[in-house]
Amino acid sequence: MANIVAIVGRPNVGKSTFFNRLVERRQAIMDNESGVTRDRHYGYGEWVGKHFTVIDTGGYVTGSDDVFEGAIREQVEEAMEEASVILFMVDCGDGLIGLDKDFARIVRGLKKPVMVVVNKADNNERMYQANEFYELGLGDVYPISAANGGGTGELLDQVVKHFEDDGDESPEEGIPRIAVLGRPNAGKSSFINALLGKERTIVTDIAGTTRDSINTHYTLFGKDFILTDTAGLRRKSKVNEDIEFYSVMRAIQALQDSDVCIVMVDATRGLEAQDLNIIGLAHKYKKGIMLMINKWDLIEKDSKTMNKFKTELDEKLGMMTWIPKIFTSVTEKQRIFQAIELAVQVYENKNRKISTSKLNDAMLAEIERYPPPATKGKYIKIKYITQLPTKAPTFAFFCNLPQYIKAPYERYLENKLRGHFEFDGVPVKLVFRKK
Repeated sequence: MANIVAIVGRPNVGKSTFFNRLVERRQAIMDNESGVTRDRHYGYGEWVGKHFTVIDTGGYVTGSDDVFEGAIREQVEEAMEEASVILFMVDCGDGLIGLDKDFARIVRGLKKPVMVVVNKADNNERMYQANEFYELGLGDVYPISAANGGGTGELLDQVVKHFEDDGDESPEEGIPRIAVLGRPNAGKSSFINALLGKERTIVTDIAGTTRDSINTHYTLFGKDFILTDTAGLRRKSKVNEDIEFYSVMRAIQALQDSDVCIVMVDATRGLEAQDLNIIGLAHKYKKGIMLMINKWDLIEKDSKTMNKFKTELDEKLGMMTWIPKIFTSVTEKQRIFQAIELAVQVYENKNRKISTSKLNDAMLAEIERYPPPATKGKYIKIKYITQLPTKAPTFAFFCNLPQYIKAPYERYLENKLRGHFEFDGVPVKLVFRKK
């Protein structure tokens, strides 16, 4: 059984702050505003050699005006269902309030270890006040300060006693990471939910529903992946809230951590400047890239519509026409599994290694057919090609005058490389060195 710790409670008691302390990185967005966290958010922690999964959750409330209230409650209930230990977090500064008592009734009905964590107990007076939470009838209370770490050691000592084994140190190591990126309301969260067949992330028509980057383990055709749902990315000038700023930062971090980026484009709006910015960022970080044209069911079509749309996309992509494209409808479940198959293909292309003999057989013949143009009366001779041991495909061309190779000829070589070997969706780098 996996070691899973769920942090639950009402809004604004410091759950995300404590989550970040346990996973030892600023992974969840923190803000004084209530209701910042909405979806379940997973991370990994370790204490005295015991490894465990930590789940951050949104604040559990009933009867509020928040349109997300019901969906957040479902996310919290799923987290508690998964957990082996539940940390019920309360706020020492506010004292025991009605929302805590209401939530205690729900937690009390679970047949799982529950520990009352009294946060913001950062001085002796506050620690004394924490005793009032014994009234909840859930056993011992643990006063801590999530902000400065006070009391967390004593709490974790008790938490790990409930684990049956030491857990897995790096459960995500070596698993391909696929990030789903795009503008707000393109259908990213709906896509993740459709693949999983359940409401993993909250979906509404309101732009900016997803805030944190949400990782999910997914298995298809016997292969494991980590799918990352991200917040919608808008132009900097449009971002005017702190929470959205941090959401954008988390989305960019997810892009940097990924192997393949699925850039989701709204078919009704076409490929816009912000989509091109996301593609440019993925290209800069040498990630695998594919375009997923969503909401294709809303487009009026004839036999030429798709080809016309592809031509328009290629015109906007310029020299990046090697990016593969797939047309989908998440709501109609059209080609969503083919989209993942394509992402896997891009991942395999990114990790493809070509033997030196095959490279030279194919490329030297192309170079002989169309050699580099002479410069200043000097002839350039490329004698040898090899693939370098880098994360993204990089090829070294050894020649007598590498400084005279011009950009047009470099593009010719790249196109021939792509023609002979499958590198769809992958940025390819060419370097020229003196033989």
